[in-house]
Amino acid sequence: MTWKNYKATLLAVRKKLLANVIMLMAGGWWLMASSCYTFKDVSIPQNIKTVKINYIDNRARIVNPQLSQRLTDKLRQKIVNQTRLTQTNSDEADYDISGQITDYYVTTSGISNQQAATNRLNVTVHIIFKNRKDDKANFEADVSRTFDFSASLSLNQAESSLTDLVVTNMTDEIFNRIFSNW
Repeated sequence: MTWKNYKATLLAVRKKLLANVIMLMAGGWWLMASSCYTFKDVSIPQNIKTVKINYIDNRARIVNPQLSQRLTDKLRQKIVNQTRLTQTNSDEADYDISGQITDYYVTTSGISNQQAATNRLNVTVHIIFKNRKDDKANFEADVSRTFDFSASLSLNQAESSLTDLVVTNMTDEIFNRIFSNW
């Protein structure tokens, strides 16, 4: 074998090896992407097609005027985007989700130099879940989260920065409670 033939053979082998590596990487990426855990359609039986998501009332002692509407909208959006369920206003929906904000209050959570340094916003939403295809799956549950903020801020000041976080976290908690069996 001449040097020229050897170089040509080596180059062909390298190209073939590179093509195989690229194919393996692409196949590995596809396999990894397709096997990743996802919340889509978690624990939703095939016979369940529709969901009714009722307005979440605010019955707490302190009322954040934005919270009910934003929480309801975000929950509707998350369920429609992350499940195969179709949202309906029919009283005959397969799933019926309702709830109310029952607690919304502030406590002191941290003290420094004998005065409050950190306050904690406590939020609880009572969820009522009805499964019209399986009465045994019906439940009521309280979903609670806490959110810390500087004691130098009033509740109104803290709400301006915390409301998005409260809505996102409470929506995730409610969604997980309804659609995950953990």
